[in-house]
Amino acid sequence: MVLSVALLLAFAGGLSAQVTVEVLMDQNQFLPNESTPVKVRIVNNSGQTLRFGAEDWVSYSVEAAGGLIVLKTGDAPMAHDFEVRAAEMATTQADLAPCYDITTPGRYTVTATVRIKDWDKSITSAPKKFDVVPGTRLWEQEFGVPQSPTNHNPPEVRKYILQQATLSRHTQLYFRLTNAGESQSLRVFLIGQIISFSDPQMRVDQDSKLHLLYQTTAHVYSYTVINPDGELVVRQTYFYANSSPHLKVDAAGNISVVGGARHMADNDLPPTRKSILTNDIPLPVP
Repeated sequence: MVLSVALLLAFAGGLSAQVTVEVLMDQNQFLPNESTPVKVRIVNNSGQTLRFGAEDWVSYSVEAAGGLIVLKTGDAPMAHDFEVRAAEMATTQADLAPCYDITTPGRYTVTATVRIKDWDKSITSAPKKFDVVPGTRLWEQEFGVPQSPTNHNPPEVRKYILQQATLSRHTQLYFRLTNAGESQSLRVFLIGQIISFSDPQMRVDQDSKLHLLYQTTAHVYSYTVINPDGELVVRQTYFYANSSPHLKVDAAGNISVVGGARHMADNDLPPTRKSILTNDIPLPVP
């Protein structure tokens, strides 16, 4: 009887070894209050179909430096009622920012644990490290949020803020949108890498959209437009060609890029190239 139980445990352990769980992050540096998305990828090489129902099948653990457990402030949403067949992989994602108190600058680690109900076993990923950095303020400007012509109330006042932070010798440019008093951060996100000697050009147009032109390398420039809700609506790439690109405001108040040469890139917004398909199966959005 003892031998049969030992064999059963060894068999279950062998099966679980064929299922791997990995935490993925598209970036490893964030500002306080910035969305902190993580992906959890499940690779099933067990030869069996994995079934996940209404149970809480994935959980996260976040630690600060020194192994201190970070306070949990909410539950991350998860997909339910799906299967991962043999030789397939599936990916779910969540935002850690609303669920954990990770606003203090420092280094953090996150792990994900996937519970397989049919096996009565749990599999935990290797820890994934990321940093929360304070950033240096480069520029700020208050603006009024556009409203309908029939609305005669005073406009809501918000503030655009640009910050930069350096990690591993790379300087990154960040965008922050707050209320006028900066007591509430409405949006925070990474815009992109910027060279240290770049002199970014910023203009706010008649619709209160922020236009930003900055250098990513010695001869490459990035142009972005962000609306008053903090949404990135335009992203374009320009090369230095006889002259450097720069922002120009016409008599009607319209802002455009003049000089340089436009380059069609994979990350353009709106897209100018077709996306590349992968065999990764995204799980349903909860």
